[in-house]
Order: sequence, then structure tokens, then C-alpha cells
Amino acid sequence: MLAPAGPAAAAPAPVGSVQKAMEELARTPGVVGVVGGAYVDGRSVGLGSAGSRLLDGKGGKIPPNSRFRIWSQTKQMVATVVLQLVEEGELGVDDKLGDLLPEVVEKDLVQRADEVTVRQLLRHTSGVPDWYADKPNPDGSEGDPAFDVFDFTTPYRPLDLVAWSRGRPRTGEPGEKWSYSNTNYTLLGLIIERLTGHDLATELRTRLFGPLKMTRTYLMAQPPDGVRGPHGHGYYPDADGTPRDVDRFNASLTGAPGGAVSTTHDVSAFNRAFTQGKLLPPELQRVLTDRLPSAPRSRGEGRGRCGDDLYITGGAAPGSIAMTFYSEDGRRQFAMSFTLSVQPSAVEVDAGKAVESVFCPSP
Repeated sequence: MLAPAGPAAAAPAPVGSVQKAMEELARTPGVVGVVGGAYVDGRSVGLGSAGSRLLDGKGGKIPPNSRFRIWSQTKQMVATVVLQLVEEGELGVDDKLGDLLPEVVEKDLVQRADEVTVRQLLRHTSGVPDWYADKPNPDGSEGDPAFDVFDFTTPYRPLDLVAWSRGRPRTGEPGEKWSYSNTNYTLLGLIIERLTGHDLATELRTRLFGPLKMTRTYLMAQPPDGVRGPHGHGYYPDADGTPRDVDRFNASLTGAPGGAVSTTHDVSAFNRAFTQGKLLPPELQRVLTDRLPSAPRSRGEGRGRCGDDLYITGGAAPGSIAMTFYSEDGRRQFAMSFTLSVQPSAVEVDAGKAVESVFCPSP
């Protein structure tokens, strides 16, 4: 059941044009195409797309309801499944990694695995280094990939990715401070599979995607998995700086940290259910929502005239950026995906301005 929308006599808040907001964002240098959708109490109040499916204006228009990679927004879904298993008594948030996955100790894949807890993996305080990048950006976000972005076919196992992180320095003592690491969620995905006997894609589908009617969402797991149906293609510069199509980005490199493909409708449905406390009991939801002092704020720029704060969850990787703005009460979401011709770190999109133009239009 949805949260009450307020007094029946209350007039609905004005809504601006999502299409116009997308057209403005598509003018951003480095953006090939953009799709967006705004939702209030689960009801669509606008869809839009601009730019093109392929580079240089080719491929026609991106369907506004097309699928796209949501990248690290997958992590919150994986974390929700882990905490549902905690609620069911299959594990505890303070259980040790070495007890849950003995092979990481036996193969010496994770330092101090006998001290790292599930809670620390969920909250990025484990100190386990990130397999994705050699070193983070100055702002603490993950840096450029440490692997071959253009290898679309080699199948990697999750433990292969964990092994990549082994030679890198720990980022702190277990539980000491926040430090973003995809390795945390690669390990959590393995824990889910060990405890349930099912692959991660199945658990996400049966626990979240099915019950929430996220009918167009799925988890990519192995190459040649990709984005189904007409959609925008992303690009990444090669050694010569030439943009190359990375639409077939290796699915075995995403998985639990970032392998979900979704739509503006579906990712908003998950965000709404999570924010409104429909997926976890309050004490377990707080494991994810209580912000650590050292963690970056997720409060977005799309606030002010709206009368309340909007927050952001998102992710980026070669070829695209995805983000969802949402209100604290879970009643409003604005989901967007940008396909790119440059590295994600080279793009500056004023998505907050777009959100404000839709949810808080000028008189």
C-alpha cells in the first residue's frame, strides 16, 4: 500500500516538462543521449529522452521507457537481500567474512577476513581495497578502471575480482572509516549465493523484482549479457582518445556491485519501496541509511523551492551515468540515465537543475 498522498482536497503540485529537461541536459558536452522519468506516489508525471541512441546523432531517438544500466544503484538492492536474509535468521550483521566464505581465508584473498563483518561490508567500512580501480579519485570516488574496458568477452568469476584487490593496500582498520569498495559487494553477492544455494540474479528476481513488479529489470551476470531492446549506447575513449562503443561492457565485471539493468519506472519503484520501509524492518534499514561521519553526503542540488530536500543515489562506469533523485518520504523520484562519449569523470551534468525544473517549476 502506498503512503497517503495527503488531504483529498489538496491540489496537486505543479509539474514541469520532463522532455524539456532532457533536451537541456542533452546539450551537455560529452552526453550522447539521456532518458528520464519523474514519479509521484508511484504515478508517472512525465517521461522524456533527448540526444540519440548512437554517437554523432545516429541511431534515432532513445525510447523514453528504454532499459539502461543502473550501475552502483544495484548495491542497495543486493544489500536489501542480505538484510532480508538477516531478518530470516540465515546470518547476522556482525558475522565474520572468514566464517561465511572460508575460501577467502584458505586462498588468502582478503586480509583480516576473520575480523571483517557483514555490517562493515554493507557500509563500506571493511578496509578491503577496491578491485575496480588502482586508486580512487581525490574526492574519494572510484578512479579509472584498472582492467581492459574493451575486453567484452573474458568471463571473470567473482573470486577473480576479489583476487585483483589482494595486492593493494587496505584502506583502514575494520570498521574504522568509510572507503568505497566494489569488492565489498562482490563478497556480499557470494555470501547470498552461498546461503541460498541460488545465483544472485534469481534471488534479486524472486525477492525484489517480482514482488515490486519491476518487470523490465534483470541482473547481467556473464558475457554476452547486455541491455535488451532499443536503448542508448555509451562510449569510452581508447588510448588515442577516440570514443569506442562499450555497449557490450563485460557483464562478469559488474554483477553484485553494478550489474542491474532497469528503467526509470522500475528503479523508482524499488527506491520508493525501500525509502518507505516496505522491504526491511526499521532496525535493519538503518544499517544502510544511518550515514557515517566520513561518508559523502547524498543530498542533491535539486532542492529549495520544492520545500524539502531531495537526495541522490547513482552510479557511473564506462559509457554512462545513472542517478535517481528522491524525496525523504519516498513519494517522489526522478530517475535519469546519460550515455556518454567521454569518461564519466569528464562530464558535468546539472541534473539538480533538471529536477527543480520538473518538481518545482517557476510560476
